Amino acid sequence: MSTPARNAQTAALEALIEAHAVELKLPTVRRRFKALAAEATREQQTPLAYLAALLEAEIAERAERREKRRLIDARFPQIKRLQDFRFQDNPTVPQATIAALAEGSWIDDRESVIFIGDSGTGKTMLATALAVCACHQGRRVRFTTLAGLANELQEAQGNRELARVVGRYARTELLLCDELGYLALPDGAAELVFQVLSERHERGSLIITTNLPFGEWKLLCQAPPFKMVARGRRSPSRDAATRLASLGPVGPLLTARRPRGVGHLGGAGRGVRPCHGSSGGRSHPTGGA
Repeated sequence: MSTPARNAQTAALEALIEAHAVELKLPTVRRRFKALAAEATREQQTPLAYLAALLEAEIAERAERREKRRLIDARFPQIKRLQDFRFQDNPTVPQATIAALAEGSWIDDRESVIFIGDSGTGKTMLATALAVCACHQGRRVRFTTLAGLANELQEAQGNRELARVVGRYARTELLLCDELGYLALPDGAAELVFQVLSERHERGSLIITTNLPFGEWKLLCQAPPFKMVARGRRSPSRDAATRLASLGPVGPLLTARRPRGVGHLGGAGRGVRPCHGSSGGRSHPTGGA
């Protein structure tokens, strides 16, 4: 076969592959099959090796697109990562416990995690970083502030779309509810918020950040079925971590300062569990509330 005829045949095959890739919705195959074919020729790869490399590239880029979409759908105000948190400056935050949480088994078990501390102590940064890890694991995640959630629910109620919005939150594997206690909720909003939480009960996990000790969670005390807040009792030797009993199992309770009746985490954590620890002072992490 002459060179012009060979070139014409190659061009026809390339056009056919591009058309098939479009029909099969394989954008990476369409974009990269020529370059990978040239690489296979140079390296004397077998046809099977070339096909495997082409399909692997499609799978990898498809997974990357899904991951980016999950991060967008989560609506994080900023992407935070655990490697950016300065654990050496925050001795009361046990790195081993945070690393265990980052693995995500507590989400499989539908547990919840509560971060308590003053503004600027790193609650939102750590909470967001754990939620980003969950996105990387292929989980559906949603970030919202408590005030933002309340406003969204009230707007949905006014538009007669409350059931749809509540259902969407109920299907989310991990809900990060930031800034509990920073702003008072409008009239009627507390009941709507706890409608979401009750729909998620035993169906999904929750991260809460707050600057309030449990004793000041008047919101919880006034809205059934969340009236029971179990508080650990202090002993002469150590502080007991607090559990939010009506929300089911609660993971480690992280505090940057000690509110009344709430214990610090200290030392090496062992998996997902409420922890006891030392009475270290206030920490100063980098970034986030």
